[in-house]
Amino acid sequence: MSRIFFGLSMSLRKKMILAFCLPTIFLFFINYMLYMSTSRMMNSLDRVYASNESLTNLSDTLDKVQSAMNGYLDTKTSDSLKQYYMCEQDYRDLVMDLEDSKYNNHYKVMERNIRSMSFNYLSLTNQAVESKRGGNAEKYKNFFEEASVLHGYIYDNIYALNSEQFIDNSKSYGAVMSALTSLEQINMVTMIIIGVANLLFVVLIASTITEPLIRLSNTANKVSKGDFNVELLPENGNDEVGVVTRAFNKMIVSIKAYIKQITESMEVERKMKENELMMENHIKDAELKYLQAQINPHFLFNTLNAGAQLAMMEGADKTSNYMLRVAEFFRYNIKKNKDVVSLKEEIELVDIYIYIINVRFAGEISFTKKISSEDLLDIQIPSMILQPIVENSINYGIRDIDWKKKIELSVYELNEYICVSIKDNGIGMSQETITKVLEGNYQSDPKKRGSNGVGLDNCIERLNIFYESDDILDIISEGENKGTETILYLPKAATTRGLKDV
Repeated sequence: MSRIFFGLSMSLRKKMILAFCLPTIFLFFINYMLYMSTSRMMNSLDRVYASNESLTNLSDTLDKVQSAMNGYLDTKTSDSLKQYYMCEQDYRDLVMDLEDSKYNNHYKVMERNIRSMSFNYLSLTNQAVESKRGGNAEKYKNFFEEASVLHGYIYDNIYALNSEQFIDNSKSYGAVMSALTSLEQINMVTMIIIGVANLLFVVLIASTITEPLIRLSNTANKVSKGDFNVELLPENGNDEVGVVTRAFNKMIVSIKAYIKQITESMEVERKMKENELMMENHIKDAELKYLQAQINPHFLFNTLNAGAQLAMMEGADKTSNYMLRVAEFFRYNIKKNKDVVSLKEEIELVDIYIYIINVRFAGEISFTKKISSEDLLDIQIPSMILQPIVENSINYGIRDIDWKKKIELSVYELNEYICVSIKDNGIGMSQETITKVLEGNYQSDPKKRGSNGVGLDNCIERLNIFYESDDILDIISEGENKGTETILYLPKAATTRGLKDV
């Protein structure tokens, strides 16, 4: 039955919208029709006694005209005359609203008579007032008496018409009230029918959504417990549940095939694992032999010192000075690699490194320093920070350029920071490369040689950990062949501590 109403291709969203909108629209339509019927009956009820009110008002106004005329005839004052004319005009306006058609309806005939007598009555009252104003006592008394008699006839006719209409209006009122009572009963029965129909409609919609989900949930529960020998679910409908059901069936088929494949290949995998363990043992043996063959840094340092002394004894001063600088460089690496040092010591290491590099490159690197104040050099920083940055500038910035190679190191204050700038005039860096370097995602060129083993990413990581901030180091480059500037923003108020945990 649900398929008859909703079809197989309807999505869950459309079904839910349909379940909400159709009952709502139907309920709104029924309520609107009931409201219009009730409104019409209430309007009829309001009009039931309107004629009685009109006749009562006409009768009261007639009495006011008679009283105003008497008042003027007795007092002959301007106020009483004014009062008469006001009442006369009000009564005339009400009389004009009376029926003047030629219908033979009993009520219409009575209204025409009242209208005709009222105009005659007003004519007599006006003549009586005018005679009084003219001082003709004989005339105004005659007009007054005739007007008074006609007033009685009019009053009796109005009363009779009002009584007859009241009886008919009472009957109409009873009929309208009876109709309203019936309408209330119909309204109640209609609301009950709509409520039951709406409930059945919602249940019908819910069944089309929940039944496939219940089947899917029960089957998925069995699969989660390791039972893969379940029957595939019927793939009815193209809604979201149908799509999930088809995907679930495909998953069950794939899992079964995968389990079979795993079972068939377990023996092969076990043998491959044994071979892999054997290979790992061989690799560990090779690594151990390689480590045993490495040169001890202390032995290298002592060897360089011995070579420097021998060169000095033989009079090779330049060779001796070079070997002493190299020995100082290795001694700094051995003693300070995990210590906190002063900025001054770091700059001294850079001086030594530039000396060594210039010996290798025949002094073609121009290195300059700009230090705004010597007091700034007392700040403590992690060791082996500046030298890897300078080394990076040489290897990746100025090594292969055709113009004069320049590196400038600057130290200056900037607000609450001591800034250390290392700037070269090399090939520059793209913004993409800068971003990768700062985020630690840049893979260096394995062809670049001569590194001391401390990469730029290592420096960035140690700075971030030491200062507990991610914005200590920044790299600036204006583009290709426009050089690169690396800036350290060292907080003046940073708490110095050892880097053993770094």
